Amino acid sequence: MFKTLLKDESGAQVVEYALIIAVVSIALVVALQALTANNGGFTSFIDRVGKCLTLTTCS
Repeated sequence: MFKTLLKDESGAQVVEYALIIAVVSIALVVALQALTANNGGFTSFIDRVGKCLTLTTCS
């Protein structure tokens, strides 16, 4: 029973996917902080994105 438990690697893929998701999440947070640092925060960033999607001009 102990030998089969050691050979079982089915959980390894889950751990790898979790690490990938963690790295991507951290990268997104850092990127959003860089985008919103100059213009007043995340709310104004979302407002600008909304305006760019709905209006003909984007500023």
